[in-house]
Amino acid sequence: MSETESMPATAADPPARAQSRLFLPTLVLAYFGAALAALSAGFVSIPLRLAELDPADKAHTLSLTVAVGGIVIIAVSAPLGRISDVSTSRAGRRRPFILGGAIVSTIGMAVLAVAPSVPAVIAGWAITQAGFGATTMALNALLAEQIRARIRARVAAAFGMSTALAPALGSWMIGALPDNAVLWFGIPALLALLTSLAMVAVLHDIVRTEPVPIGWQSLLRSYWINPIRHSDFAWAWLCRLLVTLSLVSVATYLLYLLTDRLGLSDADATTTQGAVIGVMFAASVLTSVVFSWLSDRTGRRKPIVYCSALFTALGLLVTMSAQELVVFTLGIALVGMGQGAFVCVDVAMMTELLPDSAETGAGAGLAVIALSYQLPQLLLPLSATPLLALGNAGPNYSALFIGAIVAAVLGGLVVLPIRTVR
Repeated sequence: MSETESMPATAADPPARAQSRLFLPTLVLAYFGAALAALSAGFVSIPLRLAELDPADKAHTLSLTVAVGGIVIIAVSAPLGRISDVSTSRAGRRRPFILGGAIVSTIGMAVLAVAPSVPAVIAGWAITQAGFGATTMALNALLAEQIRARIRARVAAAFGMSTALAPALGSWMIGALPDNAVLWFGIPALLALLTSLAMVAVLHDIVRTEPVPIGWQSLLRSYWINPIRHSDFAWAWLCRLLVTLSLVSVATYLLYLLTDRLGLSDADATTTQGAVIGVMFAASVLTSVVFSWLSDRTGRRKPIVYCSALFTALGLLVTMSAQELVVFTLGIALVGMGQGAFVCVDVAMMTELLPDSAETGAGAGLAVIALSYQLPQLLLPLSATPLLALGNAGPNYSALFIGAIVAAVLGGLVVLPIRTVR
């Protein structure tokens, strides 16, 4: 048996099936494909499109677009996770959602590619996020139910590296393509669809044969894990929300930071963004490899979370003070080091703290975890818009950075009360 051998079943779930050696690399590839399409659209293609359609109010319309996408992905992920957990489809519990999500997100990207107005962009992004919500829910559920705890931090590190590499590669790709929105959105969407198809073909999915009653109350409970009964999980969840909000606050406006603060043209900023995120990716790979191995080897998670929050806050401070590209890139590299360490260890920690019950299968439980990095998309306009509006000299990016630094520090501190994970 390989390291992705079937995991022991709980009373609530059928046993996981043994996977082939292609399973693990294909799982990471599918996650990367979805991340490439979603993040290149959210961080590069949509900001470029909005700068064309509404240059005077691009920051506000970007916040609105992100918020609507956040609402949609929150609305679909947890209920679909619960439905997936109890699905009796002959195709398995996760495969239909991986494939169906990929098809819906492809349709959404097609809408984005031809959108003639801001409302059309918002609608296209809502459709896209619904699709990616289903796909990533299923892929994250596989991490919990198919990957043993002894290697979970390393697999989570691979997921994290995929997420870090995706916007860098997306920026380079879009910068190298002709000025054509169909290509900006179409090529990443095609790659995401192909990698999802590969995952569907390789996966030996769990097939549930006994139906489980499910109603509206059960679907609503899929958003909820009692924070009093499971306080350690609640603290870890809050940590992830704050650290993610810190990163999203800066990453969403990165293209505008390069144009408005460092004075680059739109064309140069797109290429430069790819290079900057590439540096961030390289830094995150370094810390992901080192700290995921160290965490799995020692079984310790919390000290690495502290270090990651410190690196993130320090990097944001350097980036905030930067007046030239070299210093700006150095700050982003420090942020990357923090995020690389954080993502691999935090995902492993949260799956270990996830309650094991019939009401919280891997799909629903991982969907609750997903809320911790989906909610920042909804919270971003509530936090970033007033910060950017401070003063009368245009968008106040310094205030945005200060808010992000505070969120990163608080994110590191809230893991202090956790007792059941070291």
